[in-house]
Order: sequence, then C-alpha cells, then structure tokens
Amino acid sequence: MSGPGMAVLLTGANGFVGRALLRRLLSHGLGGRPVASLVASDLNLEDLPADARIRPVAGSIAEAGVLERALAAPVDAVFHLASVPGGAAEQAPDTARRVNLDATLRLVDLLRAQGGAPRLVFASTVAVYGDPLPAWVDDATPAQPALSYGAHKLAAEVLLADADRRGWVQACSLRLPGIVARPGDGAGLMSAFMSQLFWKLRDGQPLVLPVSACGTAWWLSVQACVDNLLLAACLDTARLGPRRVVQVPALHLSMQQVIAALARICGPGREALVRFEPQAQVQRLFAGYPPLHTPAAHALGFRHDGSADELVRRALTS
Repeated sequence: MSGPGMAVLLTGANGFVGRALLRRLLSHGLGGRPVASLVASDLNLEDLPADARIRPVAGSIAEAGVLERALAAPVDAVFHLASVPGGAAEQAPDTARRVNLDATLRLVDLLRAQGGAPRLVFASTVAVYGDPLPAWVDDATPAQPALSYGAHKLAAEVLLADADRRGWVQACSLRLPGIVARPGDGAGLMSAFMSQLFWKLRDGQPLVLPVSACGTAWWLSVQACVDNLLLAACLDTARLGPRRVVQVPALHLSMQQVIAALARICGPGREALVRFEPQAQVQRLFAGYPPLHTPAAHALGFRHDGSADELVRRALTS
C-alpha cells in the first residue's frame, strides 16, 4: 500500500488486543501508509489516547445506529475485534449472537453500501475446532464448534468469504488462540488463568491453576497478535484461498514450560508459587491442545513468538 493517509475502523478498540492494535496503527500506520483517521468503536472508550485522529463511537455494535455512526464516512480498512467471548456467550447466547454474528453481517452490509471493497480483518477463534480436538490441527482440520462462541465465529467466517467472493469486501478471518497477557481478572473468559499466570508470577504471588502442569495450550503474545492482524490487512486475499481463513501460528507449550520460562525471566522460585487443581471442563477446553501445524500461514508471513522465553518477554511488556 502507498499513497495518502488511511481511514480505519476498529471495533473492540478498548479491549486488550484492540488497545495494542490502536496504538500500533497510530504510531506506525498500515502497509506503509499513515493512518489519517481512526474510528474507535467499543462499549466504553474513556481510556483512549489523546489523538486528534481518533473519532470515538461508544456503544454496543448490536445497538441500532452504532455501526452507522462508525461508518458515517467511508473507510479503507476495518479490524473487527468486538465480540462476546466463550463463557459469556454461553451464559447469554442471544446477546452473543447479536454481537458476534448479526452485527458482523450488518457491518458487511454497510461496507457494501459504501463501495470500494474495503479491507476487513475479522478476529475469529480456535474455538471453531470444537471439543475434543484431534491428535493434531492443521489446515485440513474440519471446524466443529462445541460452544456458541465458536459457532458464531464460524458462521461469520463463511459469510465473510462469500462477501469477498462477491466483491463487497476484501476479507481475511484470523483464527486466534489465547492471547497473553490480558490484564485484570478476565471476567467472562474461561481462559483467564492463562494471562493471570504471567502477572501473578511476575509479582511473586501464589496462583492456583484450574489445569494440570502437563496441560498444553496454544500461546501468542498480544504483540505477535497485532503483527498478524496488520499483515492480514495488507495481503492479497486471493492468496488465502476461497475460505479466506488463516489459522494463526502459535506456540504449543505446556503450563510447566511457560512457568519455567517465567522463572527464567522473572527469577527463581516462581515454580513453587503455582498449585494445580484441574477442573474437568477447563482442562478439556483449554489445556488439551494438540500440536498445531500452520505451513500455509507461515508461507504467507504469519508468525508466532518464536520461543517460550520470547513469549514471556513480550507478554510482560503488553
């Protein structure tokens, strides 16, 4: 990409990944072009940076008029991160469907009316693979979601690919794993323990994990996640195949491997702070991940953090 500044819409702009992506867009632009305007959409936008290029649009994207206000002027690219995640979606499936699926389709309708086939990067999820997972996951693994969140995301993937085929948008759906290290207590996220592990051990605090020491997951730092989102916005979507889906590479690590890396980075004795009390559902959904093979994504330039130690370093500076 080259030329004048870009107009970008970012939904979920005040979330964990959204804040990191917003800062990167403002500081580094997109595809070699500066960002001239950035529409930031989220439920609460009180903590946004002071930057004249930001136009805040507060409110749920499922509410009438919110997306219309966000797209009052045409945009060149959209990063669609807003969602109702796993545990929260199970508790409120109707609300989750309105946010995760219905609002996504409304977004496509508005972009189609705008014209010009803008870029649309959609934050999908590894939850589309369902439960139980096979012995390994690769580009040929079928999607069989076991939770409403995964079902909503998979349906959106299919419909975005169709919108791309019709020339309404240039779509790329990224299947994202657990992103670390999210601040706070992770309310509504069954996988919150994956981020709490980093902050508790950094601060030398005890922690009870609801999974076993040998439980494995797919890990990606928020910095690497942002790298991949930005790459997705610059690719020729025809290179993605008809599904317009990328399984983002991630490190396949056990809890014990991550804890050992934290001890190497933060200091000895961290291992003793962790107690393991596995809960069957959490263990099954978030600590039984098989090896992940993503040759197609690697060929396109998508990357994970490279090592457990680098994952920890990046996560602790998020």
